[in-house]
Amino acid sequence: MKKEGYLAVDFGASSGRLILGVLEGNKISTEEIHRFSNDPVKTNDGWYWDYLRLFHELKKGLIKVSQRDDIEVKSIGIDTWGVDICWLDEADKIISSPMHYRDSRTTTIMEEFEEKLDEQQLYMLTGIKKMDFNTIYQIYHDITRNNVIKEHAKSMLFMPDLFGFLLTGEKYNEYSIASTGAILDPFNKQPNNKIFEKLGINNNFINKVVEPGTVIGTLTKKVQEETGLGEIPVVAVGSHDTASAVGGTPLQGDDEAFLICGTWCIMGMELDEAIVTKEAMAYGFSNEGGVENKIRFVKNINGLWLIQQIRKSYIDKGINIEYPDIIDAVSKSKHDYKIDVEDQRFMAPIDMTEEIKGYCNEEYGVELDELGDVARAAYNGLAYHYKETVEGFEKITGKVINTIRMVGGGIQDKFLCSHVEKTLKRQVITGPKEASCFGNLVMQMKAMDKIKTLDEGRKIISNTIE
Repeated sequence: MKKEGYLAVDFGASSGRLILGVLEGNKISTEEIHRFSNDPVKTNDGWYWDYLRLFHELKKGLIKVSQRDDIEVKSIGIDTWGVDICWLDEADKIISSPMHYRDSRTTTIMEEFEEKLDEQQLYMLTGIKKMDFNTIYQIYHDITRNNVIKEHAKSMLFMPDLFGFLLTGEKYNEYSIASTGAILDPFNKQPNNKIFEKLGINNNFINKVVEPGTVIGTLTKKVQEETGLGEIPVVAVGSHDTASAVGGTPLQGDDEAFLICGTWCIMGMELDEAIVTKEAMAYGFSNEGGVENKIRFVKNINGLWLIQQIRKSYIDKGINIEYPDIIDAVSKSKHDYKIDVEDQRFMAPIDMTEEIKGYCNEEYGVELDELGDVARAAYNGLAYHYKETVEGFEKITGKVINTIRMVGGGIQDKFLCSHVEKTLKRQVITGPKEASCFGNLVMQMKAMDKIKTLDEGRKIISNTIE
């Protein structure tokens, strides 16, 4: 007898994968069907998504699962990291390859943009912290600088919307990822017309905004023929990978915060309504859309990128070290210095180790020579910033946070987990590592009436993980 399977397609910052989920009793079993790299492509005129290859890899994964005689695929859901877009013309043809958030084109229009709509005005209209790669800046650049887009663009798709469109032929903008781009009203969840009026742009290229858990269509005949699958429904899940990750975090009360740990770390709370105030803006907090009518009140924080780049700097010098070597060295460190993880010097340095040494020399007058001392300064900086962020959440929401739910690949770093618990003096509960895939899967199951609520899905996730 075939098992009912759900396919989570997750495009991360460096890799993509298709995960098969099967609900068995009160647990979800998962299996990686297909994994592939997700690398932006740099050309003479900028950075681009390699979206055609990614779609090819997606279909390769679908072919693999179609050849299984033990699985009946019930639905497919797609999530990616946020903000990037693709433009279609009136015939629904792609007229410009989607550009990657690493591309610097938006920096050329910031001054002009802010003469029309400054940072505080934009925050008050959207609840989103300014980042120069936000979708609204990409839209303004493309429409004012690219004549092909200006003259021929009729609709805009975020990247998970694009892959959904390629599978089904249906156009839509999923709420959670649209909310991250600073184009929606954080209270009514629809395009904020005031933004586009101030910019002098007609926003008729925005498609219908759909909630996570919406079935948006089925595989086209061509995709069915190519993959061997039938009329499989495609579900708009929490299409922003953070929205899926929060959905996949077993939160149990309003005294909990989540910490999604990876190259970047995202810390936040799940709220019933957005908080759009000058104080929230000063803390750098954003109000992003979540699943099941929730708001992700979040802050993006430089994360394990710091440790990854310390390792890289040693390898570049011909010293081969692994992450356990770094942890071992940190545990032996006698120093307790910390860096400011929000300092721009740590965002894209040529040599992270030398930057940390330089910072500590300037701030504390010390010369850090040992690997453990350098890495300890990075870990201390992360944990201290998490502490400041939690205190900021408490001040603005009026809630007391007793528990931190840590999820994502970074929870494999046991030193980080214990250091966060020690520094924040709050209970830390870890797991799941694959939170975005679990969140993707439970929203599909909800859309297909396999489960009734997100809370039910989270209980199943709790039963599944250690």
